[in-house]
This record gives sequence, C-alpha cells and structure tokens, in this order.
Amino acid sequence: MTIDIFREFGDSVESDSEDEFLLRQIDPTRLPTHIAIIMDGNGRWAARRNQPRVSGHRAGAEAVRATVETAARLGISYLTLYAFSTENWKRPRLEVDALMGLLREFLRKEIRSLKRNNIRFQTIGRERGLETSVSREIDRARKETANNNGMVLTVALNYSGRSEIAEACRTLAVEFLAQGRDPAEISEGDIERHLFTRDLPDPDLLVRTSGEMRVSNFLLWQIAYSEIYVTDILWPDFRRINLFEAILGYQKRERRYGDVKPAPNGSLIAANVK
Repeated sequence: MTIDIFREFGDSVESDSEDEFLLRQIDPTRLPTHIAIIMDGNGRWAARRNQPRVSGHRAGAEAVRATVETAARLGISYLTLYAFSTENWKRPRLEVDALMGLLREFLRKEIRSLKRNNIRFQTIGRERGLETSVSREIDRARKETANNNGMVLTVALNYSGRSEIAEACRTLAVEFLAQGRDPAEISEGDIERHLFTRDLPDPDLLVRTSGEMRVSNFLLWQIAYSEIYVTDILWPDFRRINLFEAILGYQKRERRYGDVKPAPNGSLIAANVK
C-alpha cells in the first residue's frame, strides 16, 4: 500500500525531502475517510504583507487547489471545505463580491482538473442565497462531475451549522404532524436524514488553520466525534506537507467514542469522551 501512495505522487515528492519523510510515516490502512477543513487566515495573511484582503483570498485559492489534489492522491474518500458562512455576508460588499468572483473563476478553471482526477463536486448550504452567476457555475461543475466515482469534494457555501439543524427539525416537525405522529418521537437518525450532509459520513478529522480554537458554526452536528487538528499555518500557506502533518496527527490518536479500553492487567481505563 505504501508503494501505491508513492506511485500516486510520482516525481512530485523529492527524495530525502520533508514531504517524503512524512509521507513514509502515513499508514495507508488508517487514513481518515472524511476530512473537513475550516480554511482560516486569508485576511491576516494579506495584512502581514500590507495587501488588501482579496489578495489573501486569491492566495487561498492556491491552497485549495493543492489540498484537493493531495487528498485525492492519498485516496481520501471525502473532503469538505468551509468556504463561505452565512455570517460572511456581514463583510464589506467589495470583499463579498471578490469572494464570489474568485469562486466563479476557480470553478471555471478547475473543472477539467476535477474531471481528470475523477473528483465529484457538490455543495452544502443555502444555494438560493447566492448570486445567479455563482449558482450557474456550481450547477455546471456538479453536472460535469456527477459520474465521477473518486473523491467527493464538498464546498460549504452560505452555510450555517445551527441553521442546518434548525431547518432539519422544522421540516421533521411538519412531516410528523402531517402524518399524525408525535414530534416528540423525532430521533437523531431522523434529523441526520434531513441534514445537508445526509449522503456523507461524519468527518473523521476536522482541520482548522490559523491557530484559532473554535469551530465557527461548521458541521456542528457532524463533528460530534471528529478528531480536531489545529495548525498555526494561515490558509494561503497551507500545502501538501501540512495535510500530511494533520493526517499523521490523526493517526496517533485512539478513537474510542466515549468507550473504555481494557488495561493490560484487565482493569478498565476510562476513555476520554470524544
């Protein structure tokens, strides 16, 4: 399996480089199935260079490209990126317009790469709140990659974790009442089937860049048992080596979901609730 991983990266990993050192440590049998990433730090990246915030967002697009390619080559099944929250509409109009323009540009440029790498593209969030031109590019990318059966790339746009849960509960309450059922019987499984992510497994690994220790209203239901990895790297500087580090950090952890693990002497050791 390790040989297969190296074959996927070909000559792009130089011998005796730090990339190679880290890649050799990754256990291909214990890769996270689903990685979710909070892409943070574009504004600070630009500020440190005395550049406008939009320059940080443009540089962040390069990080997206590198991360998607790396995840696909590693054989990650699902990658979800937090691109634009419902709260982001509060930003200056010029910045919001620039973000939407970058999204359109990214989709137009990357559609061939997505198809070539067998990646299926989709979004989660309230698409109806986006500009028509953005929705058009999203729909095109979704249709042109619909038959791909490799990694599923999900981009969260106009997304709010709280709103997602509230909307699922409202929909379920209406359905239960229409069917003469007691809403008090709504189960966790019912809610999960009405989330935007109903066709996705919960993330195994949540990565946040820029060192901030918060989840920012992202996949609040779905990350209940996710391993969280925070790096001080600002998103525009995030590259292949940083994803390797996150995966290695994940593989060093023991996932017990609040269970207990027998100690060597037969006693039980309380597991950390995760």
